[in-house]
Amino acid sequence: MNRRKLLKSFALSLGGTIVSTQLLARTGEGAYEFAIPPNPLHKPLDKPITAITLGAGNRGMVYGGFAAGNATQMKIVGVAEPVPYRNDRYAKIHTIPDANRFTTWEHVFQRPKFADAIIISTPDRLHYGPCMKALEMGYDVLLEKPIAPTERECRDILALSKKTGRIVAVCHVLRYAPYFVKMKELLAKGAVGEIMSVQHLEPIEHTHMAHSYVRGNWHNSKETTPIILAKSCHDLDIIKWVIDKPSKQIIAMGDLKWFRKENAPEGSTNRCTDGCKVERECPYSAIRSYYDKRQRLNVFDLSADKSKHADEIMDRLKTTNYGRCVYRMDNDQPDHYITSIRFADNVTANFSMEAFTSYAGRRTRIMGSMGDMEGDMNNLVINDFRTGKQTKLTPKAEDVEGYANSGHGGGDWLLARDFVQAVSQQNPALLTSTIDESIESHIMGFMAEESRKNNRFMDIKINRNKAV
Repeated sequence: MNRRKLLKSFALSLGGTIVSTQLLARTGEGAYEFAIPPNPLHKPLDKPITAITLGAGNRGMVYGGFAAGNATQMKIVGVAEPVPYRNDRYAKIHTIPDANRFTTWEHVFQRPKFADAIIISTPDRLHYGPCMKALEMGYDVLLEKPIAPTERECRDILALSKKTGRIVAVCHVLRYAPYFVKMKELLAKGAVGEIMSVQHLEPIEHTHMAHSYVRGNWHNSKETTPIILAKSCHDLDIIKWVIDKPSKQIIAMGDLKWFRKENAPEGSTNRCTDGCKVERECPYSAIRSYYDKRQRLNVFDLSADKSKHADEIMDRLKTTNYGRCVYRMDNDQPDHYITSIRFADNVTANFSMEAFTSYAGRRTRIMGSMGDMEGDMNNLVINDFRTGKQTKLTPKAEDVEGYANSGHGGGDWLLARDFVQAVSQQNPALLTSTIDESIESHIMGFMAEESRKNNRFMDIKINRNKAV
């Protein structure tokens, strides 16, 4: 097959959205590198769309970074952020005038509409209020996942988006990662025949678990959202997306087994900085992670002067949850979680979220009637039962700063690119993760959590027009 025919065979049009990849080079026998080409439905912009960011933390910085690097596509014209350091930093990066800087999201909506879109990257529990208000005032919305902490709130947002006709793009960024785009593309073209079953693993990596879900912002499900939504709604969504069939039933199991007070080693203390006798040998040592290795420091809001970082880090370890012993936190998120899902046509999927791994990066196996497919986000390998041939595909993708090898596969800015076009053209079909498309995986997550807590199978009832 020549290159032109090969490129043509790897293109798939899904409604108004082009989901396609382009082979860039042959890298070996049966091995190729690929990327996502420019979308032919994208149009030149007369001017950049304007956006206001609510929440200038990590995710707000990601989408703000897209605007900073693509000034002809998006301009950030306002920010709401209660932490002065973050507010100042964001305003400086985007040259936001003082009049457009706010402490809380409520303050933004006291002003008449002054931008095209709202970017919501606030904490999980603060997604619903600003999203509903933004829609009421006529803004399009880029909404960080999870959509909202409850099914009722998710359905409310869906209903209001339909009523107002505004765009709500959910940040299910894996749908935009070249790796998963290729996976969906090949499955839709019958590369493994009829899909029979899927196995999907999300290895959180043990220190990431300790950072985010034991010590960090999502350590308490009652104050945020359950880990199946806070972390793994990405995974439920991508499983559903590549299978491309309605989900019907789910069952889940899992618990908090290790990060508990009864597992605290003898000689440990409330904080790693309190003279803990086992700190040097503890794999979850805050001193080792943050001070020695300088990992995941974005949560500390360190000053620009790196000579001050050592003292600043130690101060944070002595005064915030990030310095507390992982066995003595008020955390309740499960550290291992498995779900089994039945889709239409008796396609089945197993998903496992695991804290105790030395590695990160999602792993997927897909079993079909005519072949199988497996990958780790670095490579996708397809075995054809009919020919006995194996094809290896390697995505070319650019992860944004701070997300290298984190499992997003370069999807963050590709989502932002498509969001700009959707808002500019007022065409939600340019997105693959509108709220109408993304709500199913959230309902799957709510049902999984109910199943886990009550030890029973749960039917999944989507009905996008239903009110809870």
